[in-house]
Amino acid sequence: MKIAIASGKGGTGKTTLSTNLASFLAKTYKVVLTDLDVEEPNSALFLQTELIHAEDKFKMIPEWNKTNCTLCGNCQDVCNYHAVIKIVDMIMVFPELCHSCYACSELCPTNSLPMIKKKMGELKHFKTDSFDFVESRLTIGEEQAVPLIKQTLKFVDERFDNNTYKIYDSPPGTSCPVIEATKDADFVILITEPTPFGFNDVVLAIETMQELKKDFGIVINRYGLGNNDIENYCDKNNIQILAKIPNKREIAELYSKGELLWDKIPEVKSELGKIVSYLKSHV
Repeated sequence: MKIAIASGKGGTGKTTLSTNLASFLAKTYKVVLTDLDVEEPNSALFLQTELIHAEDKFKMIPEWNKTNCTLCGNCQDVCNYHAVIKIVDMIMVFPELCHSCYACSELCPTNSLPMIKKKMGELKHFKTDSFDFVESRLTIGEEQAVPLIKQTLKFVDERFDNNTYKIYDSPPGTSCPVIEATKDADFVILITEPTPFGFNDVVLAIETMQELKKDFGIVINRYGLGNNDIENYCDKNNIQILAKIPNKREIAELYSKGELLWDKIPEVKSELGKIVSYLKSHV
């Protein structure tokens, strides 16, 4: 089962839920946790890990070879991302804008834009005491997270069979990285907090999952803080609330120390049990 944990905004508890759910499930099942928030992965902060594999990840970008180039401008015309531009007597390539679609290279009549590798990040595979953990980190200065997320998901699918719970700690928001991280998931858990900002952004996330036709449920973090807008909205729209993680000082203290919660706070363990029961019976 592939379970993506996402939200409409940052800071709602995606990583807290991802790491604790992975550890909780690993007591009974085979689990791999994957941190897909490649711009700022932080799941490892809460885990005791041993590195077993690391590899660089690359994307393909065009490189101008002026030898045979006739400066026809076709490359500029076919690039939808303005990554290739003809300026007087030269062709300029902007790697940060390139989406590796190969259009400029394949459609160049003189083969003057061969595709070359450019490092975009690094993938690492760790072992914890009870489950596998995969993390990818985007190189500083790289602007596109989607290609690295796609390669990370491929790595996980190739190395772990269908008898494994695959938990994805997704990027925040509702943009392209989130779409890539959740589009193949069997179920999406949207975690939010009972505040005006949390309510506004989880509605955006709900609408995104509905557009993708994904099965999803809601987890309310810091329950007891704020108002009941999220509960009222879910009740009105027949959306399942999977769990309510209480707003407790003890949770914040453990979090600040980089410790897991479920084996120390009974309420958290109980709420995780509700999530697993729902997944087993409905997904």
